[in-house]
Amino acid sequence: MDNKLMLMIPGPTPVPEAALLALAKHPIGHRTAEFSNMMAEVTENLKWLHQTESDVLMLNVSGTGAVEAGIINFLSPGDRIVVGSNGKFGERWVEVGQAFGLNVETVTAEWGQPLDPAKFAEKLQADTNKEIKAVIITHSETSTGVINDLVAINSHVKAHGEALIIVDAVTSLGAYNVTVDALGLDIVASGSQKGYMIPPGLGFVSVSPKAWEAYKTAKLPKYYLDLGKYRKSTAKNTTPFTPPVNLIVALHTTLGMMKKEGLKSIFARHERQKNATRAAMKALNLPLFAADECASPAITAVSVPGMEADKIRSLMKKRFDIALAGGQDHLSNKIFRIGHLGFVSDRDILTCIASLEVVLSELGYENFTPGAAIGAAAKVFG
Repeated sequence: MDNKLMLMIPGPTPVPEAALLALAKHPIGHRTAEFSNMMAEVTENLKWLHQTESDVLMLNVSGTGAVEAGIINFLSPGDRIVVGSNGKFGERWVEVGQAFGLNVETVTAEWGQPLDPAKFAEKLQADTNKEIKAVIITHSETSTGVINDLVAINSHVKAHGEALIIVDAVTSLGAYNVTVDALGLDIVASGSQKGYMIPPGLGFVSVSPKAWEAYKTAKLPKYYLDLGKYRKSTAKNTTPFTPPVNLIVALHTTLGMMKKEGLKSIFARHERQKNATRAAMKALNLPLFAADECASPAITAVSVPGMEADKIRSLMKKRFDIALAGGQDHLSNKIFRIGHLGFVSDRDILTCIASLEVVLSELGYENFTPGAAIGAAAKVFG
């Protein structure tokens, strides 16, 4: 049957019908009063979602572009930075820093393990000359399903006093309680195709007053991603360059949906679906790649010893039109990842789990009792 694809990946995520209908509308001029009025409401709701009174800026980029903008606007060539790397995206920020001539030091952990806050503390406390200008971490590491301890790491950055904290919150913003102002987070980057529930194409960067002070002396080259331009335009409810108008119309719709649901309910839903998915995998006797205490609310990564993960994914797609994500780099064909991020319901989780039971049986996997995974998830859902 056509047009029944179910996205159970960590991005792009499913898009609500109301947002799809908004995308299908005729575009409006981006220099009109109608668009400016919408921009004003979108900006207000973005601040609500980020739990901040500071700037939240929209860029025509992916999440990677948002993080890059969050780096290049506040640093200068040769600046010393510390980057947490325990997965594909942590490694990416190392590469971005190096590409722009920054003096990059790393705090690493094995893929599937969380970053150790004490290692950040050690580096920051040893920096008595206050040479470290920024600490960059991936909050929810999409490649492994690990959530890093943002609160603890941020506390060490705050104790340092000089360094900015730059957070890749691409798969945590809108799924986890990221309290930007309460934590004093300086730069937080995210992307539209995740918790925002719209297609790829927009990136978001929140910027603290402390970061804007650093912007004044930052010397890395920038033009299209110059956040100063976006700040000036956003203050006038417009954009510095031509925006993806219909994506913003769709965002207006989904932010309204999120406000109606409420932050507390959004975070509780993601936590519940994470717990149900993990309970089901345990009932299937499939090892979870991340431990319970550091499991992301957005993605569950599952190991498949003795099996090919890509065969599982392929049969899920062929038999049930359900898309699961694969492993990256050295984890290719060794894990699969289930996304439970954004516009995902409890019913979607149960459908995915039931389909997975069938697929595993068809592939000859017998190390589980049929129905056990659904039963385990159902207990979580109550």
